Amino acid sequence: MKVLIIIPAYNEQDNIERVVKHLTENYPEYDYVVINDGSMDKTSEICHSNHYNIIDLPVNLGLAGGFQTGMKYAYQKGYDCAVQFDADGQHRPEYIAAMIRKIEEGNDIVIASRFVEEKKPATARMIGSRLITTAIRLTSGAKIMDPTSGMRMYNKKLIEVLANNINFGPEPHEMQVLCTLRCYEALVHMVNPQLTL
Repeated sequence: MKVLIIIPAYNEQDNIERVVKHLTENYPEYDYVVINDGSMDKTSEICHSNHYNIIDLPVNLGLAGGFQTGMKYAYQKGYDCAVQFDADGQHRPEYIAAMIRKIEEGNDIVIASRFVEEKKPATARMIGSRLITTAIRLTSGAKIMDPTSGMRMYNKKLIEVLANNINFGPEPHEMQVLCTLRCYEALVHMVNPQLTL
């Protein structure tokens, strides 16, 4: 299966080298592309000086624009699945293989979930996540415990949809539409972005 890791990056000069180096040294079986979303720091310079696979956007389009740029790249290059992967280092690539297996089982989306087996903490952010979970369940019937997770894998069918439609992006409220498709949540543990990999 041909897999692309999409790394939207905005002002990630402190993290991007560590994240890409970890991927290329430990997971060379996956391709990646950094989507530099109009960073004002040295993100682009670092990527170019290291000869990373990078697409530079001329202005900051936000997460949705960076995400769709990555999906367009995946679609044009014929990838079988694409993974949205944070540039700050909190996502762990060791879970990608398990996510691929769930795509191969026929799922359209696989969400790397922190809350499959444990309860969400009672923080303001997690209260918002609970509200989104409820909205998704009410509108689509899907039970998604971690709709704000940024680590998601999409199959070939969704790569095409997301590459060619401006109405969908990676935001949690848009997941309610996408979750009418076959969706699976895979248990993961996230890395604290302040820690080294």
